[in-house]
Amino acid sequence: MGRGVDVIVWINGTFGAGKTSTARELTGILPDSTLYDPELVGDSLRQLLPRKRLAEVSDYQDLPSWRRLVVDTAAAMLAELGGALVVPMTLLRQEYRDEMFGGLAARRIPVRHVLLAPEETILRQRIATREEPGDPAEVDVRVRQWAYDHIPAYQQALSGWLAADAHVIDNGALTVRETAERIAEAVRTDAARVCDIVQTPEPTRETVAAGVLLFDAEDRVLLVDPTYKPGWEFPGGVVEAGEAPGGAGVREVAEELGLELEAVPGLLVVDWEPPVPPAYGGLRLLFDGGRLSPAAEAGLRLPGPELREWRFVTEEEAEHLLPPVRYERLRWALRARERGRPLYLEAGRPTP
Repeated sequence: MGRGVDVIVWINGTFGAGKTSTARELTGILPDSTLYDPELVGDSLRQLLPRKRLAEVSDYQDLPSWRRLVVDTAAAMLAELGGALVVPMTLLRQEYRDEMFGGLAARRIPVRHVLLAPEETILRQRIATREEPGDPAEVDVRVRQWAYDHIPAYQQALSGWLAADAHVIDNGALTVRETAERIAEAVRTDAARVCDIVQTPEPTRETVAAGVLLFDAEDRVLLVDPTYKPGWEFPGGVVEAGEAPGGAGVREVAEELGLELEAVPGLLVVDWEPPVPPAYGGLRLLFDGGRLSPAAEAGLRLPGPELREWRFVTEEEAEHLLPPVRYERLRWALRARERGRPLYLEAGRPTP
């Protein structure tokens, strides 16, 4: 790996997996590599944010500012240094992975995701014997119990999305040096592949986006799960320069699901999304793509880099999948469909 090839090697794993020690060792093996520990960003936010805000979360990863700053800092460091950033950081929530890796992809920064996965018995042994500064009784409560409590979440992620997303290395019987050499070899040989994630450039101003609602015979609505951002979404995307919004919706449905709509669908809602920094907001349109025939439903497909899954859901089920503003947009779109006339919304709510 020579200078100028910007890449992130993200070393994942739960507490006790050996991420930080391996990352330090790896920077001595990979040419032009630098250690970047996002925990330092969390430490800074603990000093900068009011105690009231910190008390609202149990983990600094739950702070949107932490996730945003981790991505921005990585981009700034690579612009300054080039080469590889070695990042030892646990990521167990898929929506946080989507948000952060998607943010890096939007900046054209490839990520090679590696998971250190020793057996649970070894994890527990490492947690029990790891030396930590401070009073031993306090360490048992503050550090060790916290680490033990996170093992079930790690196991759940490992049996779900995590093992499929990352290059897995069982380092239970390996030394730190041997583990780092395994990672370096996986990076050199492309065994630890660049994450297959769509690169959507970040907007620099307000955008117009067109979504299409598609229904099954039971009038459930189709939602899709993007790989590059958290939360479920409607089929659709940003309207390109010189493109009609209805045509953009038709194009996006074909690109995302392999479904060719025969005509431009009817408009259901126009929603003005106000800017909430760092997002710019803009106009969000939803169209009625109608009911899919059994044959059309059977022909749906997904492009790997962009969408992970599609699902027909009821309005009630959608509330648990969509971010609040998108759910409100859907809710009013369904009311508009029932009434047979489109609605104008602002921030997901009809204007007076």
